[in-house]
Amino acid sequence: METDFNSLDLNKTYSYADYLTWRFKERLELIKGKIFKMSPAPAREHQSISGALFSEFRTYLKRKSCKVYHAPFDVRLPKKEKEPEDKVYTVVQPDIVVVCDQKKLDSKGCLGAPDLIIEILSPATAAKDTKDKFQLYQESGVKEYWMVYPGEKLIEVFKLDETGKYQLEDKYNRSESIQVGLLGDLKIELIDIFEEEFLD
Repeated sequence: METDFNSLDLNKTYSYADYLTWRFKERLELIKGKIFKMSPAPAREHQSISGALFSEFRTYLKRKSCKVYHAPFDVRLPKKEKEPEDKVYTVVQPDIVVVCDQKKLDSKGCLGAPDLIIEILSPATAAKDTKDKFQLYQESGVKEYWMVYPGEKLIEVFKLDETGKYQLEDKYNRSESIQVGLLGDLKIELIDIFEEEFLD
């Protein structure tokens, strides 16, 4: 039976155990126990960029230990290891995740910090992706966080430093390439990611 979103108390703190009982038309995320509605179906440009990035990672990681997944894919970020479901208060659905520790993968998705997360920003999600999720991924120990700006044809790459804080490695435009050091020799040419710009 479908859950009525209006029946939920948005001031209440919810857990992953609650999340599993819900049946909504909309996709939701939990960040530190608070419910966030995800934006409606992504725009065509968002889908094109997501598909192109996923394809690059998927091709490179074929038959390798690291795995790549795309939304909808639940990433649970507990405060401590081996937390029960009713003590996990954060469940997000990043656009793309790369997980190299296969012990973090189960039938429900990923439990623990992925190695790399990519979020493709939209007007509806920009504030959450650049502030709330930035802080969340930093606190959770996600080694690398990419923020993709479709309108600007730009990708910002942040990497955790030795103190556990994100540092901006660089901003890459559509004429440049990103060397994904986390994955060895993978190099992504951004002209291939933002290719639709050249077809207009």
